[in-house]
Amino acid sequence: MKRQEILDGLRQSPKVDVCVIGGGINGISVFRELSLQGLNVVLVEKHDYCSGASSALSRMVHGGLRYLENGEFKLVQESLVERDRLLRNAPHYVAPLPTTVPVFDIFSGLGNGIVRFLGLSRRPSRRGAIAIKAGLSIYDFLTRKRALMPRHQFRGRRTTLAKWPALNPDIKSSATYFDAWVSHPERLGIELLQDGLSAEFGAMALNYAELRRTEDGQYRVEDQIGGASVAVKPALIINATGGWIDIANQTLFSPEARPAPLMGGTKGSHLIVDNADLRDALADHMIYYENEDGRICILFPYLGKVLVGSTDIRVDDPETVRCEADERDYILQSLAFVLPDIAVRPEQIVFQFSGVRPLPASTDSFTGRIPRDHFCTVVEPKDGGPPVLCMIGGKWTTFRSFGELAADMALERLDRQRRVATTDRPIGGGQAFPANAPVWLAQAAASKGLSIRRMAELFARYGTDAEAVAGFIAAGPDAVLPHAGYSVRELQFLIRGEAVEHLDDLLLRRTTLAVSGELTLDMMDAVLDLLAQEKHWTLAHHARERDRFLTLLTERHGVDEDMLSARNEPRSIECDTTAKSG
Repeated sequence: MKRQEILDGLRQSPKVDVCVIGGGINGISVFRELSLQGLNVVLVEKHDYCSGASSALSRMVHGGLRYLENGEFKLVQESLVERDRLLRNAPHYVAPLPTTVPVFDIFSGLGNGIVRFLGLSRRPSRRGAIAIKAGLSIYDFLTRKRALMPRHQFRGRRTTLAKWPALNPDIKSSATYFDAWVSHPERLGIELLQDGLSAEFGAMALNYAELRRTEDGQYRVEDQIGGASVAVKPALIINATGGWIDIANQTLFSPEARPAPLMGGTKGSHLIVDNADLRDALADHMIYYENEDGRICILFPYLGKVLVGSTDIRVDDPETVRCEADERDYILQSLAFVLPDIAVRPEQIVFQFSGVRPLPASTDSFTGRIPRDHFCTVVEPKDGGPPVLCMIGGKWTTFRSFGELAADMALERLDRQRRVATTDRPIGGGQAFPANAPVWLAQAAASKGLSIRRMAELFARYGTDAEAVAGFIAAGPDAVLPHAGYSVRELQFLIRGEAVEHLDDLLLRRTTLAVSGELTLDMMDAVLDLLAQEKHWTLAHHARERDRFLTLLTERHGVDEDMLSARNEPRSIECDTTAKSG
């Protein structure tokens, strides 16, 4: 359904069962849950889907080993169950990640959990071997019935340094366990959205739109692209805006009816580093380590580069967060601590990002102690309007169970029954995922008339949905772009079918070109020209969009026009340029 069709549909039938505001991973999850139950649901996102915290995660899909120290055993168990479900339901994007913990002490950290249980608070100390062993044993116990991945193991100092010689030689030992990582989190969000929209009922979704309360107590959806304003009459509103919940509530309630603050988010920043020595030093593991101040940090191979982070800083305004210079210095300092002989030059930081963790309001003096669990609270308006269900907290790994929780509360209030479960429902390109990928690739390539190499690239990006993309590519004349592996027809498929409205939607979220450090100035301009052609933009609009994207890239991600220009170089392009040419 196109944008104008959605707006026209709301004009004709403004009454909806539920209006979800917030198109991050949790908002999309509850939208999917409710639409699959047959409800008339509309999702409204102020910016682009998965453009806030849902695009700034650490790319880990994990139980949360350090949450055990806070006594959040239920959350860890739930997270591990959801991690394993994602490994089954989204195998095209979620994969096991061997994780190694360098251990610098033996007994340190044993008192942390006791202090927490007593309701006291102090800065966490370094976790020693005994504390880490206890945590990993609990991890193994909680997953014992599924056993999808190996149990943890310890290595002595000599064995550890033999495998990871670049590690800080002061280590005493190391421990290795398995969690998981997600390669394309924003794309997985789009696939969840499409699953919800596929329901044969009244499901609709708009990015770049806002739900606002009018002076007479009614609600309107305001379209930021075309400028239209459409009345909507929801029986229930779900506020799934994460770190923006309190800000959103200001637009949903009259001043005298606004609830007390519900959120107290913290900022986490990450760097993407292009350093071959660093990547090789990891030996395909994530290194999950403590900096000298006890703060947990991570680094692991990501799309040919290395992801390293993160910080944990309180923030008041989620709209303006970015990785500041002192955060970048902190992350690099932590890297120098754990891998002291590997130097990272500033120009090797090819991308940086920062997002707000949607944590519940807390007075805890140490951000690492703020609970990571999730819950929902319903705010009843005092003026007779629809109730607002607020989704508080949550982590990326548990988006499905959190969406299920919120949906079940909504169904109960609306006196509706659940009829579809999502626990074992494959997501997007995870459907009919082949056990033998080479055979699948050969068959798909032959049927679509593309080369096996091209089909493999599409499969890596879209899973089994690559067949649909390949079919579109093969249906018409194609052309190469200034990046090996991408072509005009592939990007046209994304623009026409995935609600792309701005250049950053395409380069930051529908593809991994920017985050992987592979975006060049030539590629940016080629994609902009294509998008402008598809959208019928004027030359003035084209120029504004270019300026908008470059400003966003510089201010939020530390990448300026000179950096993009420096990446321009001749590339070996292999692409199927004509329909059915193979």
